[in-house]
Amino acid sequence: MEAAQLKDEIAYKLLKLIEAEPHLSQREIAQKMGVSLGKTNYCLKALIDKGFIKLQNFYNNKHKSAYIYFLTPPGIEEKAAVTFRFLQRKIKEYEKIKQEIKSLKIEAADLKENGVEESEL
Repeated sequence: MEAAQLKDEIAYKLLKLIEAEPHLSQREIAQKMGVSLGKTNYCLKALIDKGFIKLQNFYNNKHKSAYIYFLTPPGIEEKAAVTFRFLQRKIKEYEKIKQEIKSLKIEAADLKENGVEESEL
């Protein structure tokens, strides 16, 4: 997978998760995304630096380190753009897999015609 594709996939998942569950801690975000806490921290900082998300501290919370993440208007636009790119890539992957399955079915039918049983494969 290319670096740009990987970045889009991580950005898509992160923006989607923040939009759905803005109250999650970095540790919870990392767990839900299946990535390290360090990578989560790095990605969140990058999105904050780009102005796509903002961080708000709960001053009235007894846990002073509790934050809420929210998408900014440019973040909402970026999420839409990343979603579109991610969808386009997944459609291409799907079409490629469909073609591979078609080829495998033809190959399996040829093998069966030549007397090769499934249990022999």
